[in-house]
Amino acid sequence: MKEFLSQCERAVREGDSERASHLAHETLKREYDLLAVIEGGFAAGVRAAGALWEEGEYFLPELAFSAEAMKVAMCILQPELLRQGGSRTKGRVLIGTVQGDIHDIGKSLVATMLLANNYEVVDLGANVSHDKFVAEVAAQKPRFLALSALLTTTMPGQREVVRLLEEKGLREDVKVIIGGAPTSEQWSKEIGADGHGENAVAAVQLADSLLEK
Repeated sequence: MKEFLSQCERAVREGDSERASHLAHETLKREYDLLAVIEGGFAAGVRAAGALWEEGEYFLPELAFSAEAMKVAMCILQPELLRQGGSRTKGRVLIGTVQGDIHDIGKSLVATMLLANNYEVVDLGANVSHDKFVAEVAAQKPRFLALSALLTTTMPGQREVVRLLEEKGLREDVKVIIGGAPTSEQWSKEIGADGHGENAVAAVQLADSLLEK
């Protein structure tokens, strides 16, 4: 089992989606403990890639390939995981790119890193309307809402979602995290969000720190 976990970790760390897919299918075929394989294998791989990125050993493409390999494995394992009754999570995160912004890669990378760190992630996609974010918060009652904006012209959408949450009486029930190239900690404070994640690794660290508040 230890060798198998090592193979899973390496496949994701090296961004080998084909190998990750094969190992995920093998996990089901051999009836291994899903949580053990996910947490000790695939998720460990994407966390290792994140650490290498922080150290300057990996660049964004390598981190993105690693995240994609993790995503491929999870798509195969998640149906069986849910059938068995789910997994232990730190909390549910709703994530999406705001209205008018079709950029998806950075947001998807954050979603995968959160997933690898034991968060339940609901990815709403890109170009999500303000009302959609608010409706999903009301319906799904997440612990976190992560709003991505990759353009200066769509940044105001983050402010509008926060305003609508306050208007609907939902703001106190959810922690709002923002991110995206033009955003900043100052912008987060200005719009009344709970924090700014400069990158995928920082977003996980921020979520972890907010859990304690």
